[in-house]
Amino acid sequence: MRGEVLHYDEEQGFGFITGADGNRYTFTRENLRRQTAMLKGTIVEFQPGGGQARDVFSIATQTATKAPDAGAGTNTASTQAGNAPVASAFQAQHFGRSSEPAEPTDLWGYFWRGVTRNYFNFAGRARRKEYWSYFLFWVVSLLIIGGIGLFADNEMGNFDSSVSAAVTVGLCGTFVLATLLPSLGMTVRRIHDIGLSGWLYLVVLIPTIGSLIILVFALIPTQARENQWGPVPAGVRV
Repeated sequence: MRGEVLHYDEEQGFGFITGADGNRYTFTRENLRRQTAMLKGTIVEFQPGGGQARDVFSIATQTATKAPDAGAGTNTASTQAGNAPVASAFQAQHFGRSSEPAEPTDLWGYFWRGVTRNYFNFAGRARRKEYWSYFLFWVVSLLIIGGIGLFADNEMGNFDSSVSAAVTVGLCGTFVLATLLPSLGMTVRRIHDIGLSGWLYLVVLIPTIGSLIILVFALIPTQARENQWGPVPAGVRV
C-alpha cells in the first residue's frame, strides 16, 4: 500500500504513516526495509497489518537511485526534467491529514464516522467528546428502533400471542450486533487516548466493577501529547 509519513522520531525509532485507505499506521525502525531518512511528507510503500506498517520503503529514494550517472550535464538536465512529472505525481497523491476531509468535531459527525469509516478501526485515539457523542447517538438510535419495534408488535397483535415482542427484540438485537465492532473500537481508542493499552478493555469482563472501570477510563481527559497510538486528536486544546 502507498502512504505518506506523518511523523518519525529518529531517536526513538517510531513514527506514523497515513495510508491510501485513509487509516493511520504505526511503524518502527525495525519495520524499515532500509535505513533512510523518513521526513514528514515522504511517500512510501508498505505492507499494512493490524494497524502497523511493515516492510516500509521510500519511493522517492528508489526513484533517486535509478537516476543516470551525473557525468554529463545534458544527461543530468534530462534526468531532472524527466523526474519532474514523477515528483508532481507524488505531490498530487491525496495522502496525509491536509488532503483528507476535515475530521468531524460535532456530535453527529463523530457518531457517523464511528459507524462508517471507523467501523473496523481499533487503532488510533478517540477524545472524550468523540466517545460520548458516539454513545449518545447510539442510545438514541436504539430507543428509536425499539419504539418502531414496539409499534409494529402492537399493530400485529404480537403482545396477545406467544411471539410477544418478536419484532422489537429482532430489530434491537440486529442493531446491537451491527454496531458491536464500532462500539468496541471506539472504547479501545478512548483507552488509547489516555495512554493505556486497549487490552485493558477486557476488565469489562469483571462482574460489576468492570463496567465502572471502563466508565472511569471514558471520563479521563485526553493525554495532551503524542503517544504511541497517535497524535493528539483534532479539536483538543493542548
